[in-house]
Amino acid sequence: MSDTSSSLLEDNLKNKRLPSFGQALLCFAGVFSLVFAGLFVYDINLHITILLTIIWASAQARWIGYSFDEIRLMMNDGIAKALPAIYIFLLIGMVIASFMQSGTIASLLYYGIDLLSPTWFLAAGLLVCSFMSIATGTSWGTIGTIGVVLVGIGEAMSIPLPLVAGMIVSGVTFGDKLSPISDTTNLAAMSSGTSLYRHIGAMLYTTIPTLILALIIFIVWGMHYNDHALPVEHIDSIRSALAGAYHLNFWITILPLLLMFTLSIKRYAAEVSMLCSVAIAVLIAIVYQEKNPLDVINALWLNSPGDTGIESIDELLGRGGIYSMAWTLLLSILALALGGILHHAGFLEVLVQSLIKHIKRTSSLVAATIFSGLMTNMAMGEAYISIILNCQLFKRIYEQNDIDRAVLSRSAEEGGTMTAALIPWTTTGTFYAATLGISALDYAPYALLNILNPFVSIIMVVLGIGLMQTKK
Repeated sequence: MSDTSSSLLEDNLKNKRLPSFGQALLCFAGVFSLVFAGLFVYDINLHITILLTIIWASAQARWIGYSFDEIRLMMNDGIAKALPAIYIFLLIGMVIASFMQSGTIASLLYYGIDLLSPTWFLAAGLLVCSFMSIATGTSWGTIGTIGVVLVGIGEAMSIPLPLVAGMIVSGVTFGDKLSPISDTTNLAAMSSGTSLYRHIGAMLYTTIPTLILALIIFIVWGMHYNDHALPVEHIDSIRSALAGAYHLNFWITILPLLLMFTLSIKRYAAEVSMLCSVAIAVLIAIVYQEKNPLDVINALWLNSPGDTGIESIDELLGRGGIYSMAWTLLLSILALALGGILHHAGFLEVLVQSLIKHIKRTSSLVAATIFSGLMTNMAMGEAYISIILNCQLFKRIYEQNDIDRAVLSRSAEEGGTMTAALIPWTTTGTFYAATLGISALDYAPYALLNILNPFVSIIMVVLGIGLMQTKK
């Protein structure tokens, strides 16, 4: 949205009254009822379900006095604030397709399939995803590269794919939450008014214990699959099929991933890192893999299945392309439009402010911040907006209680970044589901880090651990 449109929105809305608590509660009750009924009772398409919630929220906004033009401006603004994420959607589709064409993913499969035993696959995958995400600062980039490879290996080992996806999501979220070059990490520190490294230091108190707990559980789960090791002849058949379809010199095919890794560490914009990696991947596909240039370029729009002769591998190698992100992109736009109405019409603000009034203890404040992040994600569909909004809403009460702003930034991330992947209609949840090929509802029970971290944080505050306070 242009600056003129944003200014017009503020001018039009500043004299409007906020809804009452009852009206706000009714609005949210309707939204959540529609989502629950659509998903779990009537099996309605998720896009249509979100569209129905937009109609409901629009009717509630009209009831309290907003015009149709004003409601449309609210929706426009909700979408406009998440445009960077939408651009990343399109680029990730191109990254995945180009990495498939260049043999990067095939090479990682070829060299990785016999290195991970089923017993240690989940634990090792968790650590690999965590490291990769910390180093690159992007959970989305890690999901689109290493995550896709791990899904392929897990499928070959007959490990349940929702479990594999939950492990991947846990790892990439850990790295994204603690990386100094992550956008959400920097955004939380900036929005709360604390320094980047103080914010990361505050998160270490709760995130490291949670990772250790998740790692132990994944090790125990992995032991249930120690008899799922692939027979040597099966591994050889997969590797032979990959070698027959691609030239697999590791140091050539890995160049696109190394380039994206390097540019991310040097803090180039994500869009620049991705475009450069796509360019080198396309070049490798044409020159080294000897693919038809037109086929490679068209694959950036919609990739075609691989040609190894193994159906599951061919399906994996056929992922990617801009078109493959259409389902995700359309759902995100609808969810963001809904979030614009709930935010600008004041429904979310009224509920959160009512919650704040009843806070008496520090542990309740932290719990309220995390719960508000979850509620904001469900309402607005975007973790970036959730982090900014909750830092604004809670900053004063943290200051009044002499609690360090780093605790606010940590809690905002635990409610925003951590829970976003668990909700099917957030930009994060839709992207992860589309990229891994596993519904967010299916992998959510196994995304242990995302589920456990908010509870660990609240428990530690109750025990007085990691509660940083300022001096009066």
